[in-house]
Amino acid sequence: MATLLLTAVGTAVGGPIGGAIGAFIGQQVDQAVFGSSRQGPRLKELTVTTSSYGQPLPRNFGRMRVAGSIIWATELQESSNKEGGSKGQPSTTTFSYSASFAVALSSTPIDRVGRIWADGNLLRGEADDLKVGGELRIYQGTGDTEVDPLIAADQGPLAPAFRDIAYVVFEDLQLADFGNRIPALTFEVFTPDDATVSISELVPEAEPGAANVVLQDARGFSDEGGSIGSTLATIDQVFPLVCTTNAQGLQIAAAYSVAPEIPILPPQVSVRDSEDADEKHKRRGERLGAEPLALRYYDEERDYQPSVQRALGLRPDGREIMIDLPAAMNAQGARQLANSNAHRARWSNERITWRTGELNPEICPGKLVRVPDAAGVWLIRSWEWSEQGVELGLERVSPEIAGEIVGDAGLSNAPADNPITATQFCAFETPAQAGASSSIQTIVAAVTSEGTGWRGATLFVEQGGTLSELGTTGNVRAVTGLLSRPIGGSNCRLIERNAELSVDLFASDLSFQSTDVQGLANGANRLMVGGELVQFLDAQSLGDGSWRLSGLLRGRAGTEPAASQGHPIGTCVTLLDDRLTDLDPTDVPAGPQIRLAAIGLADDEPVFNDIQNVGLSRRALMPIAPIKSVLLDGAWQFCWTRRARGQWTWPEDVEVPLVEEQELYRIGYGPTDAPFGMWSAVEPQFVLSVTARANLLAEHGPGSLWVKQVGSYGESPALRLATIS
Repeated sequence: MATLLLTAVGTAVGGPIGGAIGAFIGQQVDQAVFGSSRQGPRLKELTVTTSSYGQPLPRNFGRMRVAGSIIWATELQESSNKEGGSKGQPSTTTFSYSASFAVALSSTPIDRVGRIWADGNLLRGEADDLKVGGELRIYQGTGDTEVDPLIAADQGPLAPAFRDIAYVVFEDLQLADFGNRIPALTFEVFTPDDATVSISELVPEAEPGAANVVLQDARGFSDEGGSIGSTLATIDQVFPLVCTTNAQGLQIAAAYSVAPEIPILPPQVSVRDSEDADEKHKRRGERLGAEPLALRYYDEERDYQPSVQRALGLRPDGREIMIDLPAAMNAQGARQLANSNAHRARWSNERITWRTGELNPEICPGKLVRVPDAAGVWLIRSWEWSEQGVELGLERVSPEIAGEIVGDAGLSNAPADNPITATQFCAFETPAQAGASSSIQTIVAAVTSEGTGWRGATLFVEQGGTLSELGTTGNVRAVTGLLSRPIGGSNCRLIERNAELSVDLFASDLSFQSTDVQGLANGANRLMVGGELVQFLDAQSLGDGSWRLSGLLRGRAGTEPAASQGHPIGTCVTLLDDRLTDLDPTDVPAGPQIRLAAIGLADDEPVFNDIQNVGLSRRALMPIAPIKSVLLDGAWQFCWTRRARGQWTWPEDVEVPLVEEQELYRIGYGPTDAPFGMWSAVEPQFVLSVTARANLLAEHGPGSLWVKQVGSYGESPALRLATIS
């Protein structure tokens, strides 16, 4: 009733804004009469982006987390990606989707957009980095905003610019992480002054002095729409306001702002009616137990989720009055406000009616005064003129609370904000794997990054200055790094218990695991160190991504030639496991001018690398175990053991299968690249007569006799059989 009446009076006095102020004052009266256990607009439990027609856009001040409304969108865009196809396996084609759309955030200008959440996880972090592929453009909501080029291309010459609305545009946002749909989005927005919120921002029509009325401890406020009176009534529950009219217009001020000098009221005139003067003079305890004891707000420390802080003290009537305030605060400030609010409400139960015969324009509603016969400071809530004088309604102002009250935001499972880091990778051929086709190259890319926020990369092959896409890597990082100390050569015969590899991984959170001899026999802990395949027993972390790997079994899978030479500092070291990206050899043609490139979200330029160990996976393996016998006529007979690509086990009394097109060996004398003499054999044996040895020695001098296996795709490294001298 009071709300309706005072709305009409306010409109008559001050126009539309006066009507809003009158409604606000009327709500104060209704609240005093009827009361409520839950006050203020209901806080939203982190509502998500909608696209409903007629949905009001909030006015946001300071810093807030908002959902917004989708105001434009295109159809989903489909793209395909081929995966697999290496090691003789069939390739698969996967489909992904992207979307372009615009989201309106605020009907008032903003300064910037901070973090963005998608389905509760961070889509954009503190460093303004998008966690998935796509482009983000931000429009601050000014009156001269230009039309977004993507919207213009879609809508044509009549495309709207959405001026005076703060909004963002996502272009080709990748949706694979969100079930190939537009996710539920919320945005952290900041206005130009994101440290404080004042009444002058909320009510621009108010008298200029309202700029001094600051919402203490509130760093953000969201006005969801409706009348200005409703907004002021919400604020008044926590930050008491006084609204008055004078010759200058409507004035809004803080109810308890202490002036440097507080006037003292003149003596009270006598009361001539029959009512008891003492009863008329002072009233106490009219609203005992009705003080608000809890404050519900948006907590900055919990990513703007709704939180509650309660005042100290007992609840006299067993009920808790909770106030909902759509403001962004921290726990400390909210707890202080809740306690101050309850403390102020308890003291406001003490009221005085004071009648004076003097008319002083400086003593009017909203002013603080002192009373001659009462302690403390009093707020003039109302005045009424009559034949007997001016009757002032006074309310006791609560004294200051000594000390600070600690507030706790509570636990919160905030999503991790892992920065997007740059891509690092190497690519190489590995020895043929067991069960793989002998004609298929085994090419892998070890793609990784130093941070857990890395979201994968797209691989390309460069041919003639043109990049052709090979596919994506996924988000799993390979365990790869560089040798921090050189390692010497090895004869590759036994497990070298005292030998060590010192490795600095590209990412400090990645690790190696120890194993035992049985694990080595089963193929565990295989490393590609340059062109050598190594296995290790023990892994020891030295901190910050540095590792010591010991108990080495070197020269595995026919890589003895690389093991015999050793490796310098900076040699690439990669753990061979399922975190590597297999490449289809039909898409990566061999050649000296072929390079691979990787591009991730944090890579401004492609990261290039050559393919190492070209031909290793299909090259025939060097024979082993040479045996020299002297026949009766003095001739030398040589025998050796054949090996096969992809065969990791050596069953007793079982010959390894022949994976080459034919069994063929080439025996030579002298340099392996330009031998002085050459012979062929189709069995793993060769006889060199006394006469032949003498001729070689006489014509070419001392030298080595060696053998190579001739494979379908090239010769093996040479095995030395003997030295003729």
